[in-house]
Amino acid sequence: MAQKIRVGVLGLTHDHVWSNLEALAGCEEGELVAAADLHEELRERFSQRYPQAQVFDDYERMLDAVELDAVYVFSDNLESVELVELAADRGLHAMVEKPMASSLSGAARMMSAAQEAGTILMVNWPIAWSPAVQHAFNLIHQGRIGELYQVHYRSAHAGPREIGCSTYFCDWLYDPLRNGAGAYMDYCCYGAAMTCYLLGLPSRVTATMARLRKRDLAADDNAVLIMQHARAMSTAVASWTQIGHLTSYEPTFYGSEGTILVRGRQLLLADAQHDDGQEIEVPEPPEGMRNSAEFFLSHVRQRKPIEGLCSPEVGLMAQEVLEAGIISAQEGTAVSLPLPVSYLQGWV
Repeated sequence: MAQKIRVGVLGLTHDHVWSNLEALAGCEEGELVAAADLHEELRERFSQRYPQAQVFDDYERMLDAVELDAVYVFSDNLESVELVELAADRGLHAMVEKPMASSLSGAARMMSAAQEAGTILMVNWPIAWSPAVQHAFNLIHQGRIGELYQVHYRSAHAGPREIGCSTYFCDWLYDPLRNGAGAYMDYCCYGAAMTCYLLGLPSRVTATMARLRKRDLAADDNAVLIMQHARAMSTAVASWTQIGHLTSYEPTFYGSEGTILVRGRQLLLADAQHDDGQEIEVPEPPEGMRNSAEFFLSHVRQRKPIEGLCSPEVGLMAQEVLEAGIISAQEGTAVSLPLPVSYLQGWV
């Protein structure tokens, strides 16, 4: 049997880390060997779950002390940029949690670091492991709904604190500097990424962000992002104030010959023969596509660049869309893409 891929974790403040570590623990390809975080409580929680792994309170000390092949990056969106660069400098492959970074220049730095080092970089989008979403993408690529002209996705809940996110997670989600915005960056990123994956970079972006209900926040709690292509128009909607789950997390894809709606594990398809839609059987994902660990480690093993939704190219496009949306909201006007190179280089 091939030697297991040795994985370390940089940052534990992103609550998504725990489910991703569970997936890693169940993957024969990988071995969790270390984690680093600045917070003692998070380090203790990690040690209780994974006593076999080493724990550090300093990122660079872990990287220099432990033999690693790859890292998971689960810090805030701002700090993640530096952590990916530290990993790339040491020749380590990296999986970073969505949306890649807090800014376009940060995402560009990540991609540049990985390219220069010849390392694999993956942006983990949790929605990528939904069997129904995977099948929807396959049907779209097969032309089942004709020419795609709109992607719509609403991500919404009552708010990070209200749904039980950890204090460490909330601290940076509510900080526009460390997050990149508020609900907008947290949740409009999904619709931006799916749109860029399926339709490419939009030509024009319009966005609006507001603090409608949570007056104590420094960040937005609701946002709408509109992405325009030559023959398509898509929307991403975010909310941290929604009561209940109606209309949330149901990606919808509109084509010239049909419509696809994903509702949990259910996929509904409407066409000329089925106005109200019919349920389409959703196959189980093949091995390597069942979760983030399988996907990432199989690519590391094969030294194969990441393609599809989780590729750094799609992540960078999504980050450019998000940046353009922030400019649009601030200036009250539509913003054309691509953005000037000064935004990529962080001069603005």
